[in-house]
Amino acid sequence: MTWDPNAFATIDVLRRRPVMDLTAALPFSLAPNTIVDLGCGAGQLSRLLATRWPLADVLAVDQSPAMLRWAADTPSRVRYQQADLTVWRPHWPADLVISAGGLQHVAGHERLFPDLLQALGPGGVLAVALPRPQDQTAHRLLLETAADGPWSDRLHGAWPAAQSIGGRSYGPQDYYDWLSPQATAIDLWETEYFHALDGDVPLLQWLHQAELVPVMDRLTGPELDRFLAAYRRRLETAYPEHSSGSALIPTQWLFMVVRV
Repeated sequence: MTWDPNAFATIDVLRRRPVMDLTAALPFSLAPNTIVDLGCGAGQLSRLLATRWPLADVLAVDQSPAMLRWAADTPSRVRYQQADLTVWRPHWPADLVISAGGLQHVAGHERLFPDLLQALGPGGVLAVALPRPQDQTAHRLLLETAADGPWSDRLHGAWPAAQSIGGRSYGPQDYYDWLSPQATAIDLWETEYFHALDGDVPLLQWLHQAELVPVMDRLTGPELDRFLAAYRRRLETAYPEHSSGSALIPTQWLFMVVRV
């Protein structure tokens, strides 16, 4: 069954391309019976996977109660589970473990990724699209906004440096070294996307899921509104609108498709 690009109308337009690039790299022969979507967010990818493979059991796991409540608002046959992804692992052999932008804030990748390979059945696939927010101005501004306001105590430590060892960011070689002892095939690549955004898009549509989940889990009501307004002001200063009416925003992603 081919992947229908029109199905991505249900995913935020600015997250569409990384998800499409990841799923396009899945082995053509893959026909999973069990699928686990890690860091599922609002469940868009999980529901699309359930549609692509209608006989597969699809479990979507996320750390955020707010995201899972949002996901459950859309009827589907996907099963949702709240869990701490630093310690949760599948308890059965999975055919496909996939994550599109849900693991960048989970600590301990040097343990997590080999563990996920061990959770695969024979011929199973681990497919990950991993945003690299630590290299982006927007992420630095998010941390500054969190530290500069009445919400600072509640947001302290909300974005751990998950993708780093001793202050050094994880690189492609690190992931290859962790995965290669168990893998039969590894496809590993990096991509930088440039998004032309206008109006309210940089805040409300570009970062409203993964990066802002810690905020939505800790702040509510008027205080959340004030935080978002303060963050938006910083973004507008850092990414001024071009004469065309748009601001050009770069994002960097690391991809890996691993088969055992």
